[in-house]
Amino acid sequence: MIAPIRTPSQQLVTVFGGSGFVGRHVVQVLARRGYRIRVASRRPERAFFLQPLGTVGQIYAVQANLRDPGSVARAVAGADHVVNLVGILQESGRQSFDALQAKGPRLIAESASPAANLVHVSAIGADLRSQAAYGRTKAEGEAGLFAVRPDAVVLRPSLMFGAGDSFFTRFASLARLLPVLPLAGAETRLQPVFVCDVAEAIALAVDGKVPGGRIYEAGGPQISTLRDLVQYVLDITERRAVVLSLPKTLARMQGSALGLLDRITLGLLPDDLVMTRDQAIMLETDNVVSDAAIAEGRTLPGLGITPTAFEAIVPSYLVRFRRTGQFDLKRHSGPDDTLPFLSPDSTLENRAR
Repeated sequence: MIAPIRTPSQQLVTVFGGSGFVGRHVVQVLARRGYRIRVASRRPERAFFLQPLGTVGQIYAVQANLRDPGSVARAVAGADHVVNLVGILQESGRQSFDALQAKGPRLIAESASPAANLVHVSAIGADLRSQAAYGRTKAEGEAGLFAVRPDAVVLRPSLMFGAGDSFFTRFASLARLLPVLPLAGAETRLQPVFVCDVAEAIALAVDGKVPGGRIYEAGGPQISTLRDLVQYVLDITERRAVVLSLPKTLARMQGSALGLLDRITLGLLPDDLVMTRDQAIMLETDNVVSDAAIAEGRTLPGLGITPTAFEAIVPSYLVRFRRTGQFDLKRHSGPDDTLPFLSPDSTLENRAR
């Protein structure tokens, strides 16, 4: 007897880390497809803003902590699909790389139903031999996941961009404050990928349209050095600053000093200024889609997604950092002295969603 086809509205997706930068886009894409969504968050009250993205009762939040197996089991109970987006760039208290990135994926896999579809977001740069704890624990998490569920889908994105990101927005903010921008890994190559493209790839995996048991890599259409990307931010925001390339040793020392200062001040150091030694080490290696992934079709184009160029999106949310502001009359006035402008609902990012 053939099992009846179940519609998305009859299926439940648990999304760990659904209230974060990537998570909010994933939840929105899944909601538009009609899935019921359970957002698993350490602080569920921070996920309440997601509810208007769906119909009444379609999206709801539950408490779950990857350091608490019981809460994880409750979060995945009855779920047809499980998406793990949890990741951190620096450790804080008990929120460690080992607990969240190395052990968390396996815990989720062991707690979920064997019939559930598992999708895990890792990162380009995941490597068991990495000197950086971030890259090493990302790889350990993938290995633990596949040990339990060899049919899982793993997605490794490069640097992600979009409104509220921690890269373009960060440097635009720093350019307002600092006359010199010291860079670790200034010549390191990056392949920025639009967060909405990553969310679409995750949704395709939930739909069952992405073969499991493989690692997919997500990058944008352009490869640029860190220095070039920072200079792009300066050009867009019309700011002037000296971009200073730091030698590897000095970059690691800077990361150690800033990381220590952040701990000493109990996290009071502004986020834009925080950098750790681990992050400096990660910036010593190119963060681009591998030749093997391209050859084997384990990329966004291989999934039928055309990557979005950062030039098409970034200016729409960096305009507020311009020295003369978003509504400079001299800049925007045309022959008829009218003032064209982008409203929040007409930004390229919103049109892309």
